[in-house]
Amino acid sequence: MAELTTLARPYAKAAFQHAVSVQQLGQWSSMLSLTAAVAADSTMQAFLSAPQMTDEQKAQAFTQVCAEQLDEAARNFVGVLAENKRLALLPEIAALFEQYKAEQEQSVDVEVTSAFALGSDQQDKLAKALSARLRREVRMHTSEDASLIGGIIVRAGDLVIDGSVRGKIAQLAEALKSRV
Repeated sequence: MAELTTLARPYAKAAFQHAVSVQQLGQWSSMLSLTAAVAADSTMQAFLSAPQMTDEQKAQAFTQVCAEQLDEAARNFVGVLAENKRLALLPEIAALFEQYKAEQEQSVDVEVTSAFALGSDQQDKLAKALSARLRREVRMHTSEDASLIGGIIVRAGDLVIDGSVRGKIAQLAEALKSRV
């Protein structure tokens, strides 16, 4: 995984710098998301790994699948990736691009898992508290998991805040084990 990130990083930075320079962060985000989905498709992966296909044929087929949803710069980007045999990196490139975009926009995606559905007031209060703590605009995504028993788990990048009853029970069990 770290190797893929290392290989994808220069391409993601180049795409990001271009998108910023032409003020098209949103469009490039959409185009990279599309190309990542195409690259992740099992049929496309089989096609891209076919040794008899030239890099030009791979790039051409890739851009045909994406049709009119790619502008000229994005088609050129796909061509460079094909030339360097890096089309399979598109999902990683798209993920890195989104990280750079979020950093630029001072925003963060936060996944909140709760034992029960959160009301809109609770979501608003939680979003404000997280925004203040993380010093960023928070884009919150919620889900439910009854196995938490109660409370919530918040994930924002590498930060995990476990305020669930299940988490507290696990901590208590671990503390009791360490004393025996």
